[in-house]
Amino acid sequence: MIHKILNDKPTKLFLGMSAFFCCNALIAESIGIKLFSLEKTLGFKPVNFTLFGESGLAFTLTCGVLLWPLEFIMTDIVNEYYGPKAVRRISFTAVALIAYAFLMYFAAIKVSPPDFWITAYQKQGVPNMQNAFDQIFGQGMRIIIGSLVAFLVSQLVDVTVFHKIKKITGDKHMWLRATGSTIVSQLVDSYIVLFIAFSGVFTWQQILAFGIMNYTYKFTMAIVLTPVIYWAEKRIDNYVGHDVAKRMKHAAMGKGEFENIITAG
Repeated sequence: MIHKILNDKPTKLFLGMSAFFCCNALIAESIGIKLFSLEKTLGFKPVNFTLFGESGLAFTLTCGVLLWPLEFIMTDIVNEYYGPKAVRRISFTAVALIAYAFLMYFAAIKVSPPDFWITAYQKQGVPNMQNAFDQIFGQGMRIIIGSLVAFLVSQLVDVTVFHKIKKITGDKHMWLRATGSTIVSQLVDSYIVLFIAFSGVFTWQQILAFGIMNYTYKFTMAIVLTPVIYWAEKRIDNYVGHDVAKRMKHAAMGKGEFENIITAG
């Protein structure tokens, strides 16, 4: 049985993309605790926007956004070749694995460290390693829930919009369904996490302003990374063969698409 799976290129491709997708999602959630200045990273002074009465706004983003654009590209590629059912499957799998990872993080926080480890990195500027570990891995529950809900809902929105556009465009204009679905889903993602994690902490004006700044970055990345989708499409067509790729795309449009595609090769 395992030899049959490993010899089937569409199956191997799906397994590889699923692993990459879940790995990226987990990394993005784990490093999202760190904020960075996009302008300073690119060598510019921070912008100073004023939106909804909030002044001094700049592109201060979580490090998770470094990987989320790749997630939405992966979503569109899987949707193109394997259909909505496959995207939903890997999305729920990713959420389950992220939730499991955070449970393990909290378990690691609660176990008692030896005294020497707590002060082991004082010369490197870390006075208490246990406190540092707690702060890095012990993200607030509202932030964790908000990011997981935002991720899952935005994935489902992306799948729906992508599929509706594809029904209209067929195999043509992949850039339209890929970019269009990402633009819509990223807007949903930006605000869900802010509303769940920070309502009652930030004012509605602050949430709206911060959401626009985050969405501007995501919108821009969706446009910039559009050529990557065509590059990936070409590589996949060459890998599985153009005839198989064509059958995969057609099967992805129908009911029971996931099961049909896995046996397409």
